[in-house]
Amino acid sequence: MHKSSWKSRRHGRRSQWQNLRYRQHSSNESPSLQVTMPVDRCNTQAQQSPQDCDQDDGEVPSTSSSTAGTSSVPDLPGYYFDPEKNRYFRLLPGHNNCNPLTKESIQQKEMEHKRLQLLEEEDKQKKKITRMGFNASSLLQKNKLGFLSATSYCRLAHELRVSCMQRKKVQIHSSDPSALASDRFNLILADTNSDRLFTVNDVKVGGSKYGIISLHGLKTPTFRVHMHENLYFTNRKVNSVCWASLNHLDSHILLCLMGIAETPGCATLLPASLFVNSHPAGDRPGMLCSFRIPGAWSCAWSMNIQASNCFSTGLSRWVLVTNVVTGHRLSFGTSSDVLAQQFALMTPLLFNGCRSGEIFAIDIRCRNQGKNWKATRLFHDSAVTSVQILQEEQCLMASDMAGTIKLWDLRTTKCIKQYEGHVNEYALLPLHVHEEEGIVVAVGQDCYTRIWSLHDTHLLRTIPSPHPTSRTNIPSVAFSSRLGGFRGAPGLLMAVQQDLYYFPYS
Repeated sequence: MHKSSWKSRRHGRRSQWQNLRYRQHSSNESPSLQVTMPVDRCNTQAQQSPQDCDQDDGEVPSTSSSTAGTSSVPDLPGYYFDPEKNRYFRLLPGHNNCNPLTKESIQQKEMEHKRLQLLEEEDKQKKKITRMGFNASSLLQKNKLGFLSATSYCRLAHELRVSCMQRKKVQIHSSDPSALASDRFNLILADTNSDRLFTVNDVKVGGSKYGIISLHGLKTPTFRVHMHENLYFTNRKVNSVCWASLNHLDSHILLCLMGIAETPGCATLLPASLFVNSHPAGDRPGMLCSFRIPGAWSCAWSMNIQASNCFSTGLSRWVLVTNVVTGHRLSFGTSSDVLAQQFALMTPLLFNGCRSGEIFAIDIRCRNQGKNWKATRLFHDSAVTSVQILQEEQCLMASDMAGTIKLWDLRTTKCIKQYEGHVNEYALLPLHVHEEEGIVVAVGQDCYTRIWSLHDTHLLRTIPSPHPTSRTNIPSVAFSSRLGGFRGAPGLLMAVQQDLYYFPYS
């Protein structure tokens, strides 16, 4: 009799535990720390953490909520919660996982899912609204009623067109089509008139290859461009690139190359005329100049009259200003690596951004390299990756490795605006400022291209990459109001992997 009652009580506890498990799977209440375990390995308490049991399943189910996927669930050390399956899964190390999970693979899966969703929305939604209450009809109506000034109307019209840009793939013609299918775009850089793109491609067998793309064929309905290549080839990494105006406007390209093995780094002036049919009519081939400058992180060409035919290179704890014609060189010692540079046009100043977060200006007329040669000093909390001087040279915009973009007033040395949303952790990513259209463009390390309003820091557009996100496949972009020359149309060019995309104004 005692034995039969003991069996009945044991059977009752087992039924109660099974009913509890059933209620946990079918409940629609908010997520909790209730965790199911095998009966023979865990006790019969309703609430228990996975660390208290030695379970072999490698996964822990969680109760669902009325708004699944949107409500927060508790983070359990060593476990990952899958919102689709509504369960916890064990992270590495795991002895019973056939396909072990890692945080990197989980983040990559989530990023790819988000990118595909945004691409689908981009294709479906052709008319987008950047600001509430502003579309094409309302903008025209408010302008007719006199509610908007001419400046505000033009700025808002540009913002509306930027939001409606649609992605078009560009056909690239080259003398070597097989190379286009294998060589991956590393960066693109438009010249002053936006009718040429200088490209750096990573060659499959190793090294880099240079080319110039003519944008004169970038017209509707067929978007076709021609790649002009050259046999000039280097195995060295390209740290920085800028257009240089030595013989005429944008006659050369200035390259900073890293040294390898016994070959030191150098700064090279590569004539654009070396590329077949890329130079203007009557332009004679220029001379390739190379300067032994080891370890250059950045470079900038001077368009200032007081420093004509000069370029600057930012090194580790040094800034060098070199005159190409005379060979004369000025050196300025710094306390950090100089990662970004730009010359001012109206004032004889060279602005530099450092790894320490400091931004300082050098008066290039100064021959005294004493303690007080820094004209202006600004400070970021992380390494500065890009500096851009606005046209009136009263403001400067800078971005850093923390993803911060700030607009500084050079007269008061104070930050007046900050642009949110940029993503960067350690990469040297450029910043594009276009005052005529009133926009700021930057590509983050998450491979998303973001466009802000220069006027009020409003995020206008987030463009996902057409290819899967990867830290090695960050897109390179170029924006202009006249892509293809003086009669060109406004738009954005994006180079990623082997493809070139065009986002024209609609």
